[in-house]
Amino acid sequence: MNIYLLITLVLATACAIFSITRQFQMLQQNSYFPSRYTKWISENFSTTSVFAFLISSLLFCFRMHFIQMLFMILILAVNVYKAISLQKASIKKLVFTSRIKRLYACAVVVLFILICVYIIFVNTLIGRFAVAIHLFLSLITPVLVYLSWALTYPLEKAFTNYYIKDAKKILNEANQLKVIGITGSYGKTTTKFILNRILSEKYNTVCTPKSFNTPMGVVRTVREMLRPQTQIFICEMGAKNVGDIKEICDIVNPDIAVITSVGPQHLDTFKSVDNVFNTKFELADAVKQKSGDIYLNGNSSEIINRIDKSQYITYGIDNSLEFFAENISYGRNGSEFEVKLGDQKVNLTSKLLGMHSIINITGAVALAYNLGLTAEEIKFAVASLKPTEHRLELKNSVNGSLLIDDAYNANPEGCLEAVRVLGSFDGMKKVIITPGLIELGEKEYECNYALGLEAAKYCDIIIFVGKNRSKPMVDGVNSTNFNKENLFVASSFFEAMEIYKQFADNNSVVLLENDLPDNYLN
Repeated sequence: MNIYLLITLVLATACAIFSITRQFQMLQQNSYFPSRYTKWISENFSTTSVFAFLISSLLFCFRMHFIQMLFMILILAVNVYKAISLQKASIKKLVFTSRIKRLYACAVVVLFILICVYIIFVNTLIGRFAVAIHLFLSLITPVLVYLSWALTYPLEKAFTNYYIKDAKKILNEANQLKVIGITGSYGKTTTKFILNRILSEKYNTVCTPKSFNTPMGVVRTVREMLRPQTQIFICEMGAKNVGDIKEICDIVNPDIAVITSVGPQHLDTFKSVDNVFNTKFELADAVKQKSGDIYLNGNSSEIINRIDKSQYITYGIDNSLEFFAENISYGRNGSEFEVKLGDQKVNLTSKLLGMHSIINITGAVALAYNLGLTAEEIKFAVASLKPTEHRLELKNSVNGSLLIDDAYNANPEGCLEAVRVLGSFDGMKKVIITPGLIELGEKEYECNYALGLEAAKYCDIIIFVGKNRSKPMVDGVNSTNFNKENLFVASSFFEAMEIYKQFADNNSVVLLENDLPDNYLN
C-alpha cells in the first residue's frame, strides 16, 4: 500500500467535504428537488473540476503518487477558500439542518468505504477501481450530491411519513381547535401575521413562522408549537405544483380559507395561471367540505373573473365587495383608512405601507370581525401592527437616508406597488435597488420590463443588480426619457450599495426590492 496515495485519498475526501458545501447549499435552496438542482448545476458547473480529475487520474495511472498528493493539497486549499468565501458572500447561507447533516454523513461514509476497499484490495484491479471512483466523486462533486440524495431518500421518506402521522394525531386530538388556511400567489405571509396579531386580542393563536409554508414546515409547526390551550391555528400554504395545497390540506383539515391572490407566480412549474388558480382553490375545495367560510381578495382580477362572488366572502378596496377599505392616505408614519364592518365604518391607522397592505389588513379585519372581535379590539390591533421583516419595512440607512426594505417581495404586482409607495415620498431623492423578478416563465421578460418602466416613472436613481438578469428592466427604462446617467447596473448587492452611498443623504430614500438568493444572480 502506497502511503502517499492513501494520504491523497484522505485529502480528496476533505476536498469533497468543502466542495459539496456549495452544492448542498443550492440543493437546499431548491427544496431538495434534484430536478431544480440539476437546472442550477447545468448553468453553474465548472469544468475546472473535470480538469482536476483528469490530472489526478493521470498522476495515479503513472504512479506519481507524491506529486498527486501535492496536487491534492493545492486543490484542497482552493476548495477551502472557495467554500468559506462563498458562504460569507451568500445572501442565504447553508442551514445545517438535520437533513443536511445526514447528507454530509452519507457522502463521507461513501468515500470512507471506497478508501477501505482500496486498503483491503490494495494492488488489485478492485483496489485501483475504488481509487478511481473515489477521485471521481471527490472532484466531480455534483455526482456525489446526487448519490447522497438517492441513498438517504428512503430514510428521509420514512422520517416524513412519521412526522406527518404525528402531526395529524395532534390535530385530531385538538377538538376545539379552529384551523385557518391562507394561500395566494402573494400576500399570504403578510396576511398571516396581520391576522395572527388581530385574533390574538381575543384568542390563543399559533401561526406558521416565517415562510414555513411547505408540508414539512407546517408539520414542524404543529409538532413544536401547538398546545392544548391553542384555539386558532393559522396555517400558511405555499405551492409550486398542482396538488401542493391539497397535500397540506390533507394534513391540517382547515375550517376557514383565505385566498389572497392568484397571479403569474412559479409558472416554470405551474405552466399557466389557470393551474395556479386551481391549485390555490384546492384550499377552498377542502373548506367547502366542512361548510366553512372562504375569504377572497376581490381586487385580484385572476380570482374575481373566475368565480361567483355570491358563494364567497370578498374583501378589498372596491365598494362592491362585502368588506372594503376607503378614504386611504399615506404619510411618513404609515397609512390611514376606513373599513366597512357590517353597518359601521371604523377608522384605522397602521404603520404598514402600500395598497396591498391595506387590502391584506381588510381581509384579516373581515375574518376577525366575523369571529367575534369588536371594532375597538380590531382598531387597537391594527394600530400596533409592525411591518413584516423585509416587507416594505422602514429603516435608517447610510448617511442618514431612509431605507424601504422590501427584500422578500417577489411578485409582479407587489413590486410595482412598492415602487409606487417609493414614489409617494414627495420632496425626497428616490432610489431603487433591485435584481428584478424570477420564476415567471414566458412572462418573466414582460414583468421585468414593466418593473423598469415603473422605476423610470417614480425614481431619480435606478440601480439594477445582475449584468444579464437586468436586461429586461434596462430595456424598460431605456424606452422612456429617464436620464441614463442615473441608471446603473451592479454585479452584486454589495456593489449596488457602494453606488448608492455616493448619492445617499438625509433627504434620500432607497427601495431594496426582491433580494434574490445567490443561485439566481448572474
